Amino acid sequence: MVRIFSEILGKEVEVPDRPERIISLSPAITETLFMLGLGDRVIGVSAFCARPEEAKRRRKVGSYSTSNTDLLREMKPDLILVVTGYQRGLALELSSEFPVYPFALPISVSGIIDTTIKVGLVANCPERAWQLSHDLSRKMGDIRPLDRKLSAYVEIDLGGPTSFGAHSYITDAFHFIGASTLFDYVRSEWLTPDLEAVKLANPNAVFYEAKMYSKFSQQDLERMLDRRRWGDMNAVRGGSCFLTPGPLDFFAHHGPSFITEVLPWLSEKLTLASKGT
Repeated sequence: MVRIFSEILGKEVEVPDRPERIISLSPAITETLFMLGLGDRVIGVSAFCARPEEAKRRRKVGSYSTSNTDLLREMKPDLILVVTGYQRGLALELSSEFPVYPFALPISVSGIIDTTIKVGLVANCPERAWQLSHDLSRKMGDIRPLDRKLSAYVEIDLGGPTSFGAHSYITDAFHFIGASTLFDYVRSEWLTPDLEAVKLANPNAVFYEAKMYSKFSQQDLERMLDRRRWGDMNAVRGGSCFLTPGPLDFFAHHGPSFITEVLPWLSEKLTLASKGT
């Protein structure tokens, strides 16, 4: 048993030398554990942990912000992993009874890579974590920046229209490729956008992510844009309104696949948008 200090909890957390019974309540951390080859040690996940496919077969013990404490007691985990942001309150609540180690929600793409190392260190597999981080860094190196600067609007349906400010890894991803976002000057992670202000800003591209597991289609997106009277925007006239691939979280997922899948897709769509303007 080792004691690892958590800056988030403000105390040391006892972690086994080799955690064998891990519960992950974060989809991003769950994906990281499997990519580190630790899937066989994951005994429980949240209802939203869907990457990789094998994770869906693990026992469901909670959601983003709630958990079944009776079930946790029954399962006797030697380590519960969460992230901050939407899970901060849950981390504080569970840490009074269980061995909880929270990771900070990344605010940049490089922060996603940093998190993979931290997960590997807590799970005591540093060599695998370093290798994974190096592989992800090389993937980032394959992304070519745009030839010209574009402005983009990104929205995710999180129970209502949600966009992102300067403190978000999503905003950083657009800047990494060479685009600006409409609210990148706002000093927050997320915000409720003023839809009329979006129309007046007239972005070159629009990116929309529907709710997880919804059947929202490109036609649904076009109808939504029409209802908002956005037809005269550059993005709409240039055919640069993109629906993220479903049915899982895409931009909203900050695991390693954000770098291996989201960044290449985003680069491709922004490149198309740059040719259409």
